[in-house]
Amino acid sequence: MRINHQIKSEKLIVIDETGKSLGILSRENALKAAVEKGLDLLEVNPAANPPVAKILDYGKFEYHQRKAERKIKTIHKNQELKIVRIGLKTSAHDAGVKAGQADKFLQKGHKVKLEIFLRGREKAHRDLAKQKLIEFEKLIKEAHKLDGNAISTPSGWSLMIHK
Repeated sequence: MRINHQIKSEKLIVIDETGKSLGILSRENALKAAVEKGLDLLEVNPAANPPVAKILDYGKFEYHQRKAERKIKTIHKNQELKIVRIGLKTSAHDAGVKAGQADKFLQKGHKVKLEIFLRGREKAHRDLAKQKLIEFEKLIKEAHKLDGNAISTPSGWSLMIHK
């Protein structure tokens, strides 16, 4: 982005600090208006014809941009994919323990992939396995949302959830 005297276009659509359009102005008049208000002229859309420039406090603008980038970076950094895997023969108590683990992962903001793993002849009971996975998902007490429906995999079923 170009600022103040770095702007090369002779004509600009200028927007003031309140968001009101000042119309098409020459570069010199736009810079003069910005200087009178003690602010900077920032070219926000150089691809437009004529380019769009905004009068604003550049230091404040840059600070808020960096702050937003840091916030996005920390959100992406903390979110991991956690996998909770059960089997067709998993007991009710063990399923409760695994659901507790999923609750902890969701509280920390992670995405959780619930999997039911089928071995050998268990693969003949895919419909029963899907039903057990849906029942397991209902054991999770933490508020969550589904990322689509249960997905069939070669070794069973999986389901993605997040907070």
